[in-house]
Order: sequence, then C-alpha cells, then structure tokens
Amino acid sequence: MKHYSFFRSSAAYRVRIALNLKGLTADMTSVKFATGDHRKPEYRAVNPQMRVPTLILDSGDKLTQSLAIIEYLDETHPQPPLLPSDPYVRAQSRAVAQVVSCDIHPLNNIGALNYIRGEFKQDETAVNAWYHHWVLEGFDAIETMLRPGPYAFGASVSIADLCLVPQVYNARRFKVPLDQFPKIVAVDAACAKLPAFIAAAPEQQPDAA
Repeated sequence: MKHYSFFRSSAAYRVRIALNLKGLTADMTSVKFATGDHRKPEYRAVNPQMRVPTLILDSGDKLTQSLAIIEYLDETHPQPPLLPSDPYVRAQSRAVAQVVSCDIHPLNNIGALNYIRGEFKQDETAVNAWYHHWVLEGFDAIETMLRPGPYAFGASVSIADLCLVPQVYNARRFKVPLDQFPKIVAVDAACAKLPAFIAAAPEQQPDAA
C-alpha cells in the first residue's frame, strides 16, 4: 500500500494511527502543502480533491477521505476492531468522529484558514479567534458524549479516539485552552501511551524535518 500523507494533516494522522493499530505498513509519500504539491497535476490525478490522505491499495485501487479509509481498514483487517460491538455505542463513537471530521475540521483546515486570510483580509488574531471558536464549540459537545475511559468509549480504542487525538494535537498547536475538557484531555493522555499513537504523531513523520 501507498499512503499519501502530510505530517500536519489531522486527517492523514487518523489514518496513520489506524494503519499502526492494524499492524499494516504503507509506503508514505509526503504531499507538501506549503510548496503546492497538492495542486500539481500528477497529484490531482491521484486525488481529484487535491487533499490528503489518499491510500493506494496493493490492487492499485484508490481510497480517499479518512473515515472511509479507516472503515475500509477495519472491515478488511478486523483486529483490533475500531468500532464498538454494541450498536448504540458504535453509533456514538461514529458521532464523535464526525463532530471532529465533519464539523470542526472542515472549518479549520489549511484551505479554509487561507481563504479567510486571503479573501476576507483577516489578520492572524482574527484567524486564531475563528479557529478557537469552532474547536471550543465541538469540544463542548464531545466532552458530554464521552463514556468512562480510559478511551473515548471505554476500555478499547475506537474510531472516536482516532479522530479526537489529532484534533487535540492541533488545538494545542493553536493554543486553544483545554482546561474545561478534562475527559478529552484524559482520553488524549491514555492514547499517548500507546505505540500506535506515538508512532503516528506528526513529529515522528519523515516529512516533519
């Protein structure tokens, strides 16, 4: 397999965690957004959205969108499972994943932030205020949804953790205060002890240098 990634992409970070948990190896190709790699014709041919992650399977088939990739990996490599067995808890786990990936992340990704800077002529103070607002709104909801730990939904890691940890990483990078979210912080701390999460961290990636 081949994984088109970028060390600071939280979506690619989710997929890296999933690959590690499943014990799968994928050759990583860095798509550097700062130098416009994502807009080059050769990458657009790989992923028409010009975003990461993209996973190229051994068959040559392509997968995009982090949640779709994670669920594919979970279906094709069932152990350890990333979706709880109980239908209600499974739905709740997906809901937390979607609060991050559908509500927080799209408003705060690099494309959205650059658009605010460029089209609306906003300075970094305004951009950071925008970023903080959407993280805080999403985390307010997630904090009420989490179950007793150590992970987001109990004793096993789920898709919720795979989405939450990268978002916490980004929140800290943008200096979003997290004191009001003790459950989220505890989940992040528990995951930070696991080798799969440690190896997936942005600073551990070859393109972080």
